[in-house]
Amino acid sequence: MMVVSRDGAGFEHCRFKDLVNYLKPGDALVINDTKVIPARLMGEKAGTGAKIEVLLLKQLNATNWEVLVKPGRRAAVDTTVNFGGGLLSGRVTGKTSYGGRIVEFSFAGPFEEVLDRVGVMPLPPYIKKPLLDQNRYQTVYARQAGSAAAPTAGLHFSQELLDRIGEQGVSVVRVLLHVGLGTFRPVTVTDIRRHHMHAEYYAIAPETATRINETKCRGGRVIAVGTTTTRCLESAAGDDGKLLSGSGWTGIFIYPGYRFKVIDGLVTNFHLPRSTLLMMVSALAGRERILSAYREAVRENYRFFSFGDAMLII
Repeated sequence: MMVVSRDGAGFEHCRFKDLVNYLKPGDALVINDTKVIPARLMGEKAGTGAKIEVLLLKQLNATNWEVLVKPGRRAAVDTTVNFGGGLLSGRVTGKTSYGGRIVEFSFAGPFEEVLDRVGVMPLPPYIKKPLLDQNRYQTVYARQAGSAAAPTAGLHFSQELLDRIGEQGVSVVRVLLHVGLGTFRPVTVTDIRRHHMHAEYYAIAPETATRINETKCRGGRVIAVGTTTTRCLESAAGDDGKLLSGSGWTGIFIYPGYRFKVIDGLVTNFHLPRSTLLMMVSALAGRERILSAYREAVRENYRFFSFGDAMLII
C-alpha cells in the first residue's frame, strides 16, 4: 500500500495490514456493503439463435431492468432473448438515453435463484480469465445484492483486519451504493463538466449517519473505503457537512475543484487513465500529487486496477 499525505509530505510504502497504524481511536472507517450479483447473461435471440450478451444495471421493479446489450443491433424493441435453456427469458420493451435497453424478464421462482443459475460475474474487461472462485470478486462484508461490479478497494480487507481496526477504537460503519454503469464509462469529452454520470442507488441508515456525524463533531476523521463509499457519503451530505440518512439515486461527479463535505481520507486502488475514479482522487489529493504518486507506483512495481495494490490518501 502507498500512503499519500494530503499535506504534501513524501510517499510511504507498507503492507495493507499496516493500515491500522494510520488510523486513530475516534476515527470512522466507512465501508460499502453492496454485493455483486451474477449480472452478465449470455443468451440467444428467439427465432434466430443469434448470441446476445446482457449486463444488468438497474432494477426498476420485480421484473424490469435497465441493461446494456451487446451487440445492440440485435436487440430491437420486442426482441426476446432466452437464457439458460429457457430458465430465464427477457423481452426488450424500450431504450434508454445512454444506449441501453429496458428488458422485462420472465422466470419461475425467486429471481435471485434463477440468476445464480444462469448468470456470471461481470468482471472488468482487462480480466480475461474467468474466476474459479466467484467470491474473490466479493468483499468479506458484502451483504446487500445489487451491484454490477465490486467496490474493489474493499477486496483488500479480511475480517481479521476489520476486527483489529475496531479493537483499536475505530468505528467501522456501513453504507450502501450499488455500483452500476458509471464504473464502466471512461471520460471521453474534452470538457469534463459535460461528462454524464449514470445514477446509482444508495442508502444510509439513521444510525450510520448519527455515528459519522458524531465522529466529525468529536474531531475524528472519516476514512472512506473506496470511491463508491465516497460518492455515497458526499451525495448525502448537506451544505453544512452534516450527513443525512435516507436513500435515493446519485449521479454525483467529483473532479478537481470539488470541496469535500464528509470524508477526510480515502482507501482506494490505482485507477485507469481518463476514469472518473482517477479524477476523484485528484480532487482529494491534488492532480499533480496524484500524478507524482502514480509515477512512484510505476517505479516501485505496484499493481494497478481491480485486483491490484492499494493507496491510502490521508
